[in-house]
Amino acid sequence: MSTQPLLIMGAFIVTTVLTGAFRRYALSRSLIDVPNARSSHQVPTPRGGGLAVVIVVLAALALMPWSASLEPRVGIALGGAGLIVASVGFLDDHAHVAARWRLLGHFLAAGWGLYWLGGLPAIVLWQAPVDLGLAGHLLAAVFLVWLLNLYNFMDGINGIAGIELITVALGGMIVGAVAGVQQADLLLAVLIASGLGFLAWNFPQARIFMGDACSGFLGLVLGLIAVWQGLLQAELFIAWVILLGTFLVDATLTLLRRILRGEPFYEAHRSHAYQVASRHYGSHAPVSLAFGLINLLWLTPMALLLLKTTVPPALILTAAFAPLVIIALWFRAGASE
Repeated sequence: MSTQPLLIMGAFIVTTVLTGAFRRYALSRSLIDVPNARSSHQVPTPRGGGLAVVIVVLAALALMPWSASLEPRVGIALGGAGLIVASVGFLDDHAHVAARWRLLGHFLAAGWGLYWLGGLPAIVLWQAPVDLGLAGHLLAAVFLVWLLNLYNFMDGINGIAGIELITVALGGMIVGAVAGVQQADLLLAVLIASGLGFLAWNFPQARIFMGDACSGFLGLVLGLIAVWQGLLQAELFIAWVILLGTFLVDATLTLLRRILRGEPFYEAHRSHAYQVASRHYGSHAPVSLAFGLINLLWLTPMALLLLKTTVPPALILTAAFAPLVIIALWFRAGASE
């Protein structure tokens, strides 16, 4: 049997087993999230189970270059950056880390990943690729730091972060296959398998939460994959931005509306569209599943359209995000609580 199916199956099994072990550890150390007025949960639940995903994905990133399944520089970029962010998140889960030090760690991680990948690729917004130079690299760092933080913000109801991981990675595999760029397929399959292993403990009822160490890790890794894919084929960076649209739109719109209203945007809240929707429907499951369906049935086809048509990518990006903005506003994303 090929080593690749073994790696994928192993990722699922090890993640499932490790998540259970981390649940027992969290219970023994009283690492429990207790519901409060800003929570979307009603039952005290252990946290930190996503460390299983982090460990499995980091192990895969270390092993794949040895089997020629991944360029060494890509493994170093994603593995090193992911390790930095996961370490910061782990420390914050166990003992609060000041926001300025967390942010410094996040930018160090983004810088590490961009350095080894080669920075932001030339991007195609209209017709021809445009190289933004140093400004582009700086913007890419900000984008990555925002993406890893918003993934944490969006990890607030059962299953949503795991379903986002699985459906975005699956969409990435489909888009890569159509583009003829499949260097990321094994890594994406490992991410999907690990996500499924974690979901066994987190959906439809959460027996353990993901935790900051994993949510930030996943946001950064997916962002760096987008950069890497854009370096292989310029159009793929915007295609990946489209794939990440559900989280990007909800989190960004919520943040902007809170800032414009003069609220301290860094404080905990539950005004994201997904949080309002989960209260409206009285359940987490339909909202998390809806995010996955939107990713697969709307955003993935729009990303494919970008590759198969001469319509400028900026217009396709706008068309892809417009309904998401409308839905988010319908559920009062960022509105006063």
